[in-house]
Amino acid sequence: MSDHPTPAAAAADNAPAAPSYYERHIFFCLNDRGKGEESCARYGAQDGFDRCKSQVKAAKLSGPGKVRVNKAGCLDRCAGGPIAVVYPEGTWYTYVDKEDIDEIVESHLKNGQVVERLLTPPDVGR
Repeated sequence: MSDHPTPAAAAADNAPAAPSYYERHIFFCLNDRGKGEESCARYGAQDGFDRCKSQVKAAKLSGPGKVRVNKAGCLDRCAGGPIAVVYPEGTWYTYVDKEDIDEIVESHLKNGQVVERLLTPPDVGR
């Protein structure tokens, strides 16, 4: 086998990346572990999801090429819950109220600015 890429492989490496279907995608953990275990559902995750979805829609940020708001199962960061993560950046947030959600929508989803005060510490897991 050769260590040199085929012409097709070399061309693929130099091809521009395909545009993403959404500019940003936010996932809200809505998991409920039950049995009194830490989980996002115990801390108002559904309310945060609903608020974000309505704020994104009201701001006309939703749809292809814009923002998508999705429910997720466990994101395995329960100790920091409730949790949301924004892609493509991979920015993890912990929020507590509707004002936090509004700030994430306005600052990050609309203007691309990370909300530093809401970042989930990197060592927080389950």
